[in-house]
Amino acid sequence: MASLSNKIVVISGASAGVGRATAIEFARQGASVALLARGAKGLEGARAEVEAVGGKAWVRTLDVADAQQVDAAADAIEAELGPIDVWVNNAMVTVLSPVSQMSAEEYRRVTEVTYLGTVHGTCAALRHMRPRNRGAILQIGSALAYRAIPLQSAYCAAKFACRGFTDALRVELQHENSAIHLTSVHLSAFNTPQFDWARARLECEPQPLPPIFQPEVAARAIVWAAGQRRREVCVGFPAVKTIWGNKLLPAFADRLLQKRGYAGQQDDRPLVPNRPDNLFQPVDRDMSSHGRFDSEARDYSGQLWLTMHRKTLTGVIAGAVLLPLALLLLKKR
Repeated sequence: MASLSNKIVVISGASAGVGRATAIEFARQGASVALLARGAKGLEGARAEVEAVGGKAWVRTLDVADAQQVDAAADAIEAELGPIDVWVNNAMVTVLSPVSQMSAEEYRRVTEVTYLGTVHGTCAALRHMRPRNRGAILQIGSALAYRAIPLQSAYCAAKFACRGFTDALRVELQHENSAIHLTSVHLSAFNTPQFDWARARLECEPQPLPPIFQPEVAARAIVWAAGQRRREVCVGFPAVKTIWGNKLLPAFADRLLQKRGYAGQQDDRPLVPNRPDNLFQPVDRDMSSHGRFDSEARDYSGQLWLTMHRKTLTGVIAGAVLLPLALLLLKKR
């Protein structure tokens, strides 16, 4: 995707966090952005930020767990904005809790939003993209789609399911010789409001497992990935390390998480009792893109830079190796 000017981009979970930062980044590069989420106040805040960078925002409150609502939004976007070029499935909810304290209703809800929301968004996008045989669908995944961690069993299971669904669909599109591209973007830990409004049963306030990155790092990766033909893109070296570490040494990862996976997901502040959460209903305030970890979050990823510039680096390295050889051959002649 050489230019995002006049492109139509749809983002679910766009009212806060990575989704909101991604909407702003797409708008900054010239795209018109359709913002989907449950929280009206967050969506209005996101709309204002998109328009502040010169972008065009289209807003609809909906629950991605409801396939009919997602389909209706896709139809309206096509009618009012134009053909959808990029669809980003980013909506999610989680519960930080031991399995022994989880309810069936909580497991169902996390699955409906995080997994089925991805399915519903993907199917809605395909319904419009297939007749044109073009478009890109991005699944916002996580290192936790490969390596489950304690206290987030529902979320990890849903992300595992998203990966299975995406891998199956990718092969089907290849079998059809489809030009529609499907990419998974697997994130590390990010400074988003997720940890301020997720349902939690912990001794202390939840936090992402450090190191933590700012959501704009993920946004840059997602916008870049929309124009690539990559199967998967990892954002942050911790995601790479987690995915490959689990493939090579899963038992070691188990022991490491046994020691660090509990304290690492909690800060030193006692959990506020009965705090509002967004599991079944949106939290009625604008939470912005950032969470409460600005002082420790990184705004740059060396791993992402290397990923985005690997073709140039490969050329430079190849030149550095081949040029001396060529000069040596010429000298011998």
